[in-house]
Amino acid sequence: MSDRDCLIIGASHAGVSLALALRKEGWEGGVKLIGAENELPYHRPPLSKEHLAGKKELDAMRLRPMKVYEDNAIDLLLGTTVYSIDRNSKSVKLQTGESLAYDKLAICTGASVRKLPLGQDLDRVHYLRTAADVGLIKPKLEGAKHVAIIGGGYIGLEAAAVLRSFGLEVTVVEMAERVLSRVTGEVMSEFMTALHMMHGVSIKTSSQVAAIQAADSGQITISCKSGETIQADFVMVGVGVDPNTTLAEAAGLSVGDGIIVDEYTRCSDPDIFAAGDCTEHPNALYKKTLRLESVQNANDQARVAAANMCGKSVVYDAVPWFWSDQYDIKLQMAGLNEDYDEFVVRGDPQNTEEGFAVFYLKDGKLLAADCVKRPKEFMVSKQLIAQDQTVDSGLLRDESSDPVSWR
Repeated sequence: MSDRDCLIIGASHAGVSLALALRKEGWEGGVKLIGAENELPYHRPPLSKEHLAGKKELDAMRLRPMKVYEDNAIDLLLGTTVYSIDRNSKSVKLQTGESLAYDKLAICTGASVRKLPLGQDLDRVHYLRTAADVGLIKPKLEGAKHVAIIGGGYIGLEAAAVLRSFGLEVTVVEMAERVLSRVTGEVMSEFMTALHMMHGVSIKTSSQVAAIQAADSGQITISCKSGETIQADFVMVGVGVDPNTTLAEAAGLSVGDGIIVDEYTRCSDPDIFAAGDCTEHPNALYKKTLRLESVQNANDQARVAAANMCGKSVVYDAVPWFWSDQYDIKLQMAGLNEDYDEFVVRGDPQNTEEGFAVFYLKDGKLLAADCVKRPKEFMVSKQLIAQDQTVDSGLLRDESSDPVSWR
């Protein structure tokens, strides 16, 4: 075995994928995966869905069983926090005071929930990012009748669907004019709003929260700037995340809206790489830098980082894609729908049985697609976006045309 050590900060989706990919790429030295949580690394998407609903326990959500780490000689340092990175000595200092040397370093620190400067001292105001967060929320479901969710993004709407399944009254408060406004177009926002309202969720858009206070009744009172108030037994907040860049910034690495990496996932220090939600990376297809919050990006970027840490020159150029499960609906999204000049709807958004798709184009080229119960359209859309080719919008709209023929 080589005496070269690779340290990976963050036992996240990206961190685990990178560690395993290093072995597949032939890294013979030591691999140490450092995670702040005490838990064996786990899938995060089910937290706001199956885990919150009690349908999937944490042990069923592990990214890999312990034996996989052992078989691949990956040293897990759980419950361990990295205090600083010393690029001159090529070492990291742990909160214990111990220092670990590295030949190559990977930063996979992910992101942290964005917190409101309101209700921070109230034990009935919750955020959802970790398994421990779900552990705090679940006991509050007992005896609760009304839950308020601040934020109409993926996390907020997924949690709303789960909480409605328990028979709770749910109110979603969103400051934008529509739900999912940051990630999708008006047609999909309207569909998701109608879906939740059909299941009994109250959605209040263009509502900015001014105060969150404890009420004499033991409930929580949310006061909006409009003057409206909402009473709830507890509150969940999902207003986005911020990349964890503190370590990188303190080490003098280039940081923007995330840790800045090049197309090879290298940081401004050639011996340090980064992957996942914490990174800002160039995207040749959209001709700009992006910071993506998705499992797909974390895993794909990590595999590219591992290859390049082993001396290869692999460019990260994957098409972004995302998914969300709400009630019995699976929403799949390919690409980014920013700056489109045309959109096309295929199918009927009111027909939840057969589903539909929305395509976003610019200058005749497909930029993005949102698909509900349309897996074939989703898969073909990813290919068309990657090929950056002109597409006949009439074919996209025509239900008699087979998506395979669009390529």
